[in-house]
Amino acid sequence: MKRLVAALSLACMASPAAAQQLPLRERLPSEEVIYFVLPDRFDNGDPGNDRGGIRGDRLAHGFDPTDKAFFQGGDLKGVMKRLDYIQALGVTAIWLTPVFKNKAVQGGPGQESAGYHGYWVTDFTTVDPHLGTDAEFKALVDAAHARGMKVYMDIIANHTADVLYFAECEGKPACPYRSRADYPYSRRGGIGGKAINSGFAGDQVQTAANFARLTDPNYAYTVKVKPAERNVKVPAWLNDPIYYHNRGNTTFSNESSTMGDFVGLDDLMTENPRVVSGMIDIFGGWIDRFGIDGYRIDTARHVNPEFWAAFVPAMLERARAKGIPNFHIFGEAAWSELEIGLLQRHTVVDKLPAVLDFAFATAVQQVVAEGKPTAALAKLFMGDAMYAGGEATALQLPTFIGNHDQGRFAMFVMKANPSAADAELLARTRLGHEMLLTLRGVPTIYYGDEQGFAGKGNDQAARQTMFASKTPAYLDDKLVGTARTHGEPHWGTDHPLFGTIATLAKLRRATPALSHGRQVTRAYLDDKPGLFAVSRFDPGTDAEVVVAFNSSPAPITANVEVETRSMRFRPLYGAGCPAAASAPGSMRVTIAPFSTIVCAAEPAR
Repeated sequence: MKRLVAALSLACMASPAAAQQLPLRERLPSEEVIYFVLPDRFDNGDPGNDRGGIRGDRLAHGFDPTDKAFFQGGDLKGVMKRLDYIQALGVTAIWLTPVFKNKAVQGGPGQESAGYHGYWVTDFTTVDPHLGTDAEFKALVDAAHARGMKVYMDIIANHTADVLYFAECEGKPACPYRSRADYPYSRRGGIGGKAINSGFAGDQVQTAANFARLTDPNYAYTVKVKPAERNVKVPAWLNDPIYYHNRGNTTFSNESSTMGDFVGLDDLMTENPRVVSGMIDIFGGWIDRFGIDGYRIDTARHVNPEFWAAFVPAMLERARAKGIPNFHIFGEAAWSELEIGLLQRHTVVDKLPAVLDFAFATAVQQVVAEGKPTAALAKLFMGDAMYAGGEATALQLPTFIGNHDQGRFAMFVMKANPSAADAELLARTRLGHEMLLTLRGVPTIYYGDEQGFAGKGNDQAARQTMFASKTPAYLDDKLVGTARTHGEPHWGTDHPLFGTIATLAKLRRATPALSHGRQVTRAYLDDKPGLFAVSRFDPGTDAEVVVAFNSSPAPITANVEVETRSMRFRPLYGAGCPAAASAPGSMRVTIAPFSTIVCAAEPAR
């Protein structure tokens, strides 16, 4: 705690910018600190909407707070109620999982789960009644803006809820993908089938005239829909099967990656100009109506590049017309390995302005949780120049170390160190967040991580409630840095991880070098854990800020290269910054185990 108190006071002195925060609309995407929230799992501000106005049992309305696969009761009023808490954490933007109206429950017998997460949309034009109303969403956005915080929406253009089904797959556990080669658009049910869709030149000819010739959706499967769901989707054009690929479940490879159904969800034919214009109308409308500040795009890698080439400029123009010049768009291009090129491709080929930096998460997990050599971080940043727009684009990538799909960072730490004491688990988890908040990119905090949430796995196992849980699977979880359980609410600000995040978020806002300054790697190790160091540079003055980490369980002392003009230093965070350089171009640092120091070069006298 002494280190945090000292760092808080130093952060206040870090830069004149601390007292001169830019107005919300003028802030660049790289200047934000994002807080990622699942509204259903955050706080229950209105128990009256828990069942979404739907009668029946949990398989009808989806509400069951004892089951992690169902609605727990959180809502938009709950997020509004906790804005003080969110602001105290030091974040400047709130990213909400999709708030659109969802199919309440999906899945076959024994496999049912609810759309609490928001990714099974039926109505793209309104808020899901389990979460609240359009008016309550507008109130939340306005209240956040009044506090200087932005609101980012999570959106989906790849698919809708699972409404369509195929006659050939009824009663079967899987519906295999059927390719264009084996099941061309020109024949019903395969190469030997009846001729259909005369004159259609294929989905690569993306003109309205060509797609007008695609009139029969039954080329691969026979498409069906239950009578009760025939008109469930909004806008109404989404109910026409012709606007979907209808080829079965994706294998996540080859053409199925962009044309197959994602776990059965109806995959939109985003090659069709009508789908393109329809999605532009839908999501442009949310900008017009609510003045939100950015879009996180779900499953972006599973959509054809031509769609994004039309969609992204349309959204940016719509935002500019609304007076939002720095609208932040970033796509989910999920890759679990340290394959930087796969992420970069989506900024070059798909022309996305930014992507979620999955490679950053992998590198930090390897270095901090698993104790691998710090060269993994050097490799990560070496690739920054290859993003479209180069290193400037890398500054806009939302970085994270755990999330709702992969799992929480503390879980990775626990699994890699099963015999470690809680003090070590906390120290490693804190170090991961220190890297997140001081290295390049837009740090994205997953809700609950600041309270030591860990969980035991990914997906549902990483979606605990901030309010007192009734779910046995969550009540059994161990937390990091606290003796508290998920049977209690978690709104205190005294958890050591909350303090670390709040301290560094404040320091980041006060120090332009940390928020949007260029980064140069200074030191790393090829063969063991330990030192990793970078220099960050103020974009206005080019003043140097040195950030150095120790990922090992032993203290280290080492020389770190710096600019020859950087001769005197003052500490901004942690203990171990020297008062002066050892010689022009070198500073000697001492760093405690699993710790971080941030040292600012003083102007020359």
